[in-house]
Amino acid sequence: MDYHKLLENAKEVSKNAYVKYSNFEVGACLITKSGKIYSGCNFENSSYGLTICAERNAVGSAIADGERIISAIAIYSPKKRDCLPCGACRQVLSEFQDENGIDVITEGDNDIIVRKLDELFPQGFIL
Repeated sequence: MDYHKLLENAKEVSKNAYVKYSNFEVGACLITKSGKIYSGCNFENSSYGLTICAERNAVGSAIADGERIISAIAIYSPKKRDCLPCGACRQVLSEFQDENGIDVITEGDNDIIVRKLDELFPQGFIL
């Protein structure tokens, strides 16, 4: 899949975010090694620790469908250009990569930015 399209999907799903506390919408769209696409948005809770990030929401959908290898994930927020995953999401993503790693796609000033997850999260915790 074209990474621009993956980012467009992340933009679209960010509109569904439930963010009544932070007002910081995020959408994520990932593609698995098998080519399936999964999206997620963040949703908050008044018990703040129960908030779920968009990236983990998308990963959970992929896992529930039996997928185990993520090839790429696009992340978008209308509030922040080049919106990168938080540390918890980086750790979760690291669990579902193969030897090719995961491409992390964000919106730059003039085009998309593509980084490898290992660049953002070197030496993640893996048993």
